[in-house]
Amino acid sequence: MTASLRGLQRCFNHLGYPLVAGVDEVGRGPLAGPVVAAAVVLPAATTLAGVKDSKALSFTRREELFHMIVSNAITYGIGVVGAVDIDRLNILQATFLAMGRAVSRMHLYPDLVVVDGCQRLPLSLCQYALVKGDARCQAVAAASILAKVVRDRIMAYYHRCYPEYGFDRHKGYGTVAHRQAVGVWGLSPVHRRTFKVKP
Repeated sequence: MTASLRGLQRCFNHLGYPLVAGVDEVGRGPLAGPVVAAAVVLPAATTLAGVKDSKALSFTRREELFHMIVSNAITYGIGVVGAVDIDRLNILQATFLAMGRAVSRMHLYPDLVVVDGCQRLPLSLCQYALVKGDARCQAVAAASILAKVVRDRIMAYYHRCYPEYGFDRHKGYGTVAHRQAVGVWGLSPVHRRTFKVKP
């Protein structure tokens, strides 16, 4: 898997794009919390063992890889859009905003932005939309890990603020326990009002 992930990135490098940024997001589906995106540029010759789609990794392994990615990346950026703005914009536009923020917070402009999914970002940069990019491109997989770790940390903080909802367990997703907690306690300030939150 690692070899194939690295191979696609080498193809982009050979096509004249030395700085390839992978971009991915986490948190489109939850009922609470932010959508978080990350953008990562890895060195052309770097292969990071174990980097793959964050959903296929354990919590402990993601934390380990987070530090490895941050230590090896040429540059990276994180973009966060909270529940209030998700409700104001809608989740698709909030996702685009988070991804744009992630790209803008890198200290170097990439030659190519590889976006996980089938839609390009509203940015004036060279882009390539790659369906299942987190399983096909190492930089996108790395971005998915950074985004997931950051979002999980945010939800752990929200758990300390609002422990009655169990954000440490479900991370804001619509589990039965989460919906039952909303039925008892109502909506917290970090719930998305435009989502079907009630049990």
